[in-house]
Amino acid sequence: MGPITGIAVVIGTVIGAGVFKKPQLVALNAPYFGLAALAWVGTGLFILLGALAYAEVAVLYPRAGGNYVFLREAYGRLAGFLWGWVEFWIIRAASIAALATIFTESLHDVLRNPAIRQAVGLARGDVLGVWAQKGLTVAVIVALAAVNVRGVKWGGGLQVVVTVVKVASLAAIVAAPFLLWAFLRPDSPVAPRPAHLEPTWPATWAAVPFGGLGAAFLGVYWAYNGWMNITSVAEEVRDPRRNIPLALAAGVGTIIVLYLGANFAYYLILAGPEMAAVKDTTVATVFSMRLLGPLGAAVASAAVMCSVFGALNGNLLVGPRLLYAMGRDRLVPDALQTIDARSHTPALATWVLAAWSCLLVLGVAALNQSGALTGKPLDFDVLTDFAMFGSLTFETLAVLSIFVFRFRLPNAERAYRCPGYPVVPLLYILLPVFVLTSMAIAQTLQVTVGLGFIAAGAAVYFLLGLGGERGASAP
Repeated sequence: MGPITGIAVVIGTVIGAGVFKKPQLVALNAPYFGLAALAWVGTGLFILLGALAYAEVAVLYPRAGGNYVFLREAYGRLAGFLWGWVEFWIIRAASIAALATIFTESLHDVLRNPAIRQAVGLARGDVLGVWAQKGLTVAVIVALAAVNVRGVKWGGGLQVVVTVVKVASLAAIVAAPFLLWAFLRPDSPVAPRPAHLEPTWPATWAAVPFGGLGAAFLGVYWAYNGWMNITSVAEEVRDPRRNIPLALAAGVGTIIVLYLGANFAYYLILAGPEMAAVKDTTVATVFSMRLLGPLGAAVASAAVMCSVFGALNGNLLVGPRLLYAMGRDRLVPDALQTIDARSHTPALATWVLAAWSCLLVLGVAALNQSGALTGKPLDFDVLTDFAMFGSLTFETLAVLSIFVFRFRLPNAERAYRCPGYPVVPLLYILLPVFVLTSMAIAQTLQVTVGLGFIAAGAAVYFLLGLGGERGASAP
């Protein structure tokens, strides 16, 4: 993969459904445009600081596995194993399952949209039943797994194409209000309303509860989740010492601009309380419906489909490299380190990850359909929320490993050095500390379950005797 594909992996695996769905959560918990913009831009800037530091670690160890390698080398095999434990069983697989589910649901929304149905002459009613949707969801996962098994050029090439389309769709959302300003009268019902940007700031900070602001930042952080993914395929990046830092900086910078622009456009068309009240759909769908009617809703659903399709492909491209790297260290069955002789990809690891993701899709659907759950139906946001504590903790440790390697390997060759070290990585810490603190206050159950799942991983590690004798690797 070259620099363009690398940037596409960063952008494509980050931009999924978050920028379409999370603005509702932000508007609900931070009911001021200034605070909402601060959440989107502030989170992005802190992540950019983290990326500048993280790139130095990635250049030092440009190997398949990404975070697993950095944690293993900095803190030992147990830390690497625990990241792999949480990442495989919940974070990566649930993300793939969720993205594929959203893709299918968005397709279903397009097919049952009144404007589309009238255009193609379909009768009223649902197009796909529940299990037909789940079957299609599984088929999408299997098809993209097959593409990525064929070779990194296939998966990477598809990632570039889909990323271009999703960036174009977000750019269209950003441009829409300004085009309306140019061609519509100010009194038009769909004309942009700068008054929607008010109130910009609270009269006093006491008016904004800490837990609410924390929930807003947590939602935005999920929208940025995946910015580290390029390092998982580091061994397949051409000239990684140059292209990995470039992909991280350019990718995260582009995402910040797109996210801020899209949210600015949302607020010009929809008032904050309208966005906060959105249910069972996305803010982007309501935004497009306001501008174009039912056809706009179909366009928004198609944009969500494209966006999550790219993120889904990106996850199936980078995710199997974790199992491959752990297989090399005998922390998972040896067969998972097998490289296909023709495509030079970790084919078995790809199919294992795809299979577990498909089982999650079918298992969650079966639980919801069985009536065994008397409360809120189980969804993938719930599953990933329980893993959020461990995910953010280990990702922060991966960024902070720059301090370990600067101390332990002061004379190692570094083709890239973090600008502003040590201030830049220290500033980055402020974001995860704030998010983790707000989680501990407002989401005690998720934190407790997350810690319990990590503890279960540690128990498995010691019961199976996976410690072994292995020294640190040379950069």
